[in-house]
Amino acid sequence: MGVAGTMEYLSELLSSGKKKKRKQLNTVAVKIRMDCEGCALKVKKALSGVKGAKSVDIDLKQQKATVYGYVDPKAVVKAAKATGKKAEPWPYVPYTMVAHPYVAGVYDKKAPPNFVRATTDPEVAGLNPVEEQYTLMFSDENPNACSIM
Repeated sequence: MGVAGTMEYLSELLSSGKKKKRKQLNTVAVKIRMDCEGCALKVKKALSGVKGAKSVDIDLKQQKATVYGYVDPKAVVKAAKATGKKAEPWPYVPYTMVAHPYVAGVYDKKAPPNFVRATTDPEVAGLNPVEEQYTLMFSDENPNACSIM
């Protein structure tokens, strides 16, 4: 615990009985269109100004901005849109997190390598019992797996 943490702890102890609900430490990722280093600098400056932001990372290749801190995700997206750029919450997840990554609506040609769009559709997001049974039957982790190959 550093000096700032100690001071914060002591001020919390000595404060007048009011208990403020403290925001949770978040990592908010935003997909935002950036063409050059100037755009990236403009976005970084705008997102650094969000209340509670501790640090901002910009990935120009993936068109991604990540904000760490005690921030509200809606406020981060709003600040990103205030720059005049097209912005949305980061819509991608690693393709290993989705059972059927090549289904229409999930597969995205514009997605970064090894990423697909997130989905809430239970048929796409997870395996049904029959598929799961076949997957486990041929798994390398199953000692009783079929060893045809």
